[in-house]
Amino acid sequence: MNILILSDGRMGHLNQSIALAKHLGAHYDVLPVTFTCKVFKLLSYALDRLKIYTSALFKVDPSITQNYDCIVSAGSSTYYANKTLSRKLGIKSVAMMLPQSYRYDFDLIFAQAHDHPPKQNNIISLPANFSYVEPKGLFVPKGKSIGIIIGGNNALFTMDQERLKAQLDFIFKAFQGYDIAVTTSPRTPKEIEHLVESYPFAYSVIFSQNKINPIADFVAQCEVVFITMDSTSMISEAISYGTACVEILPLNEAKNNKFFTMARNLEKEGYLHLFDGTLGNKNLKIDFNHYAQKVDA
Repeated sequence: MNILILSDGRMGHLNQSIALAKHLGAHYDVLPVTFTCKVFKLLSYALDRLKIYTSALFKVDPSITQNYDCIVSAGSSTYYANKTLSRKLGIKSVAMMLPQSYRYDFDLIFAQAHDHPPKQNNIISLPANFSYVEPKGLFVPKGKSIGIIIGGNNALFTMDQERLKAQLDFIFKAFQGYDIAVTTSPRTPKEIEHLVESYPFAYSVIFSQNKINPIADFVAQCEVVFITMDSTSMISEAISYGTACVEILPLNEAKNNKFFTMARNLEKEGYLHLFDGTLGNKNLKIDFNHYAQKVDA
């Protein structure tokens, strides 16, 4: 199978599309796509409702051939181009998230349950983001190990240094004798990085200083992985590979957002535990390979 992936430049979106291709064992090409101007995105919503599709609204490589079996994309800046090109080439269109503001008439839509997708034959509800985990050998513990994955601020969360310090204190007390590993992310604030540096981690990645990603190795090697609640992609990786128990570290008391809704739903299913000062020992894993086969169905 040959897949054309449309990318809006956001890695969290692109990685979901690539994960689908890898689960299918497919060859894939990544094609950047952008609207020619910002107002064209708003226009695309109206044209989609009228079932009018034109490549004049977006910038894309004109040399695309018909050697692909389907077009896959994630992100609102890709969906109109996905529909337009799939119609032009006569191939399947696949959306990796619920394409809100567009008609849900893609050949297949993988929609996260926290977005409350409608029940349609072409919509597959997922408990988390599509993920494909590939350990890289960046973290090789000498014995029993614990992993901590720290994100950062976003539109809904602000890192609380005192809360995180209390959580780290608990982990170091509860897991004496373990190799405790940590990684920060591109969004981690400087004050949180300084806090992390004050602890005697057996393995530490401060992303601003060393731009590597050992998350897959943590998931593969550790008995327990702690993850801050701010990233659905990091959580999705942890619950789709290995045998690690997953603990989600709350960042504040806000509960009316997609991150909390997703984590709470996953907790109910046994995939993870919302850390509350105790450990939940939850390690059920999602089989994304099973979902991927829906593309051929």
